[in-house]
Amino acid sequence: MILDDQHYDVIIVGTGAGGGTLARKLAPSGKRILLLERGDAMPLEEQNISDVDIFQKQRYHAPEQWYDSDGEPFTPQMKYAIGGNTKIYGAALQRMRERDFETVNHQDGISPEWCLKYGDFEPYYTEAEAMYQVHGQSGADPTDPPRSGGYPYPAVAHNPTIQPVVEGIEQQGYHPYPLPMSLSLREDDPTGDSEVFGVAPALDYGNVTLKTSAKVTSILTNPSGTAARAVQAEVNGQPYLFMADIIVLACGAINSAALLLQSANEKHPHGLANSSDQVGRNLMKIHMSSIVEVTAQPNSGKFPRSVGVNDFYWGSDLFDYPMGHIQNMGGVLQDAIFAESPPVLSLITKFMPNFGLKQLATRSIPWWAMTEVLPDPKNRVEVKGGKLYVHFAVNNAEAHDRLVYRWLDVLKAVEKDSSLFSRSGLHPRGEVPLPVMAYQCGTCRMGTDSTTSVLDVNCRAHELDNLYVVDSSFMPSSPSVGNALTIIANALRVGDHLLERLG
Repeated sequence: MILDDQHYDVIIVGTGAGGGTLARKLAPSGKRILLLERGDAMPLEEQNISDVDIFQKQRYHAPEQWYDSDGEPFTPQMKYAIGGNTKIYGAALQRMRERDFETVNHQDGISPEWCLKYGDFEPYYTEAEAMYQVHGQSGADPTDPPRSGGYPYPAVAHNPTIQPVVEGIEQQGYHPYPLPMSLSLREDDPTGDSEVFGVAPALDYGNVTLKTSAKVTSILTNPSGTAARAVQAEVNGQPYLFMADIIVLACGAINSAALLLQSANEKHPHGLANSSDQVGRNLMKIHMSSIVEVTAQPNSGKFPRSVGVNDFYWGSDLFDYPMGHIQNMGGVLQDAIFAESPPVLSLITKFMPNFGLKQLATRSIPWWAMTEVLPDPKNRVEVKGGKLYVHFAVNNAEAHDRLVYRWLDVLKAVEKDSSLFSRSGLHPRGEVPLPVMAYQCGTCRMGTDSTTSVLDVNCRAHELDNLYVVDSSFMPSSPSVGNALTIIANALRVGDHLLERLG
């Protein structure tokens, strides 16, 4: 075991939306900060998804196996790299709705009230949008929560492929709005992520150190078990021990929970911070279905995401419960998640048998239907025999199906009088499978009651004075919009708390 000769003020494990953002927030303090990242720098050609080979190669998968409830192995779609999963996300950064922080009745159960409210997050949402250079348009979405100011950058115009569809949706009486997008304005890498806006600016400060190829294996505590004292890791295959006053986990909801569980010791026999038996429980990830429109004319297959629809977010005239969010996924050839859906393009071959996969991809306008999954203690992460198990069953399914069918009705109405679309009437649909780890959250939820939660309102473990979690684990519920901006805003909020604590 190699003992690092530095003693750090803060160690942050993970460099994604939570860890990368927190590092930038703390960097100007002058405190000694160590970032540990399991992956390495992601080559630019890997980040810019641009060809049909995303359907043929598992380019965006972690180099490991997890196991489902039946003990069957799978390879999770997620990225270990500087910037974490923000290197392959769609960069749509949306605020949770005001009501998302309250108790909400769903057909399948209750989405619980948060111990903090939208007003507690609003200034940090504003700070996050400025940090990540979010391009958007205030007031275009009727469900938008109140804002203290406009977006820092104007919304990006829709691609010519999608513009007539947006106009058609408006003509049906709905309210499509420009998706708020993080954009770096760089020609070589225009999408914003936590490497660009978090890690890289943090490393401009001499007090911040980044170690890559560093897989953290356990968190060690003091003899009484009241505080975390060290991080044990394998760096390029060599065992290391790093000491710090404050330790922050930001590995993603599944990996942070797994790390706490596998760090069990005499004082914490069921895992760190787990006397409540809540670590790893209440795993959520948005229920997502892809819906494809078939066009009469080809397109590039590479246009960006740009439009969202929330007219059915809280229900409809035919359904009194929340249904969810719609957004276009951009071109098929730029969406890593879509590659994991069942092969919906293969359904089109029945009607277009002479077309190859790339030709089919470039005759498609794809959409995501996204519905909140409710917290369920049986949906959980476990570590047994050195293996990571993910037990997850989708709930709230009827609300999701209703959203899909309502959106199909909207698309058919738009297509009826348009020459842009194929007359096949075909709209292939595919639900994302378990290996897709997009929007994972909830495994170390925040709360004021230590018997039903893992973290306090500052995302500090109830049982350990100096152990924090700033990835999506903290979320008591999952909205139907993506959670990346909420993770970023929360990291900034926790950052203010840590700056005060560090003095």
